Amino acid sequence: MQRRRFAREFKIEAVRLIRDGGVSVAQAARDLDVHENVLRKWVKEFAADPAQAFPVQGQLKPEQLEVERLRREVAKLKAERDIPKKAAAYFAREAL
Repeated sequence: MQRRRFAREFKIEAVRLIRDGGVSVAQAARDLDVHENVLRKWVKEFAADPAQAFPVQGQLKPEQLEVERLRREVAKLKAERDIPKKAAAYFAREAL
């Protein structure tokens, strides 16, 4: 069984149906054929940050972009830190 994927617009409309339309989560879940817990998660995610909710596949939230940038920077700095250690070990071995 393959996981169902929903478009960003569908998720936003489902959340608006619940929040603005006065429809209960249970009723909306039955009408949209989506599990209640999924709808509750969508409502929670939309409430946290409406502008950045439900990014399109391949797009990351600004926080995620910053985390990825910092991870790359840490990896680069570790490599720069380890180069002198490796060179010292190499030359120490050559001297013997």
